[in-house]
Amino acid sequence: MEIVYVETSVISHATAWPSTNPAVLVLQQQARDWWAKERSRYSLVTSQLVLDEAALGDPAAAAERLKWLADIPLIAADRRVEVVANELVARSLIPAKARLDALHVAFAAVGAAQFLLTQNCRHIANAHTLPRVYRALEDLGFPGLLIYTPAEFLGGTDDDE
Repeated sequence: MEIVYVETSVISHATAWPSTNPAVLVLQQQARDWWAKERSRYSLVTSQLVLDEAALGDPAAAAERLKWLADIPLIAADRRVEVVANELVARSLIPAKARLDALHVAFAAVGAAQFLLTQNCRHIANAHTLPRVYRALEDLGFPGLLIYTPAEFLGGTDDDE
């Protein structure tokens, strides 16, 4: 079974109260739809970093996020995660101020995930930098990671047919 690293933005959107912002509401629905329709097709993994981020903010909302993450195995942190994240920042693929995003990519790569599932299109699933991120990961010995949003997974299924 293919491995999907679940990044914080997906859990945050999936568990949030419906937004009044239509664009955010779409992201929330895509996250929920992925969880309902696609989750069972994959082996999920995450990291302590996701748990730490999910635990922030409103206590009730944090508890709900952590409940969704409760049974997902964690990728162990090791030196390679730091090396990969540092290299993504050093190559200006992810800005230093977004180093946590570089760590998510590094955890997914080091954890041998086939996919990193995110709704962070500013620093992670950014079409302008993804080809260079993939090249950097290959240079570092971690080829094969694909970074997708829930919408990209859902676009390949049509339950109405």
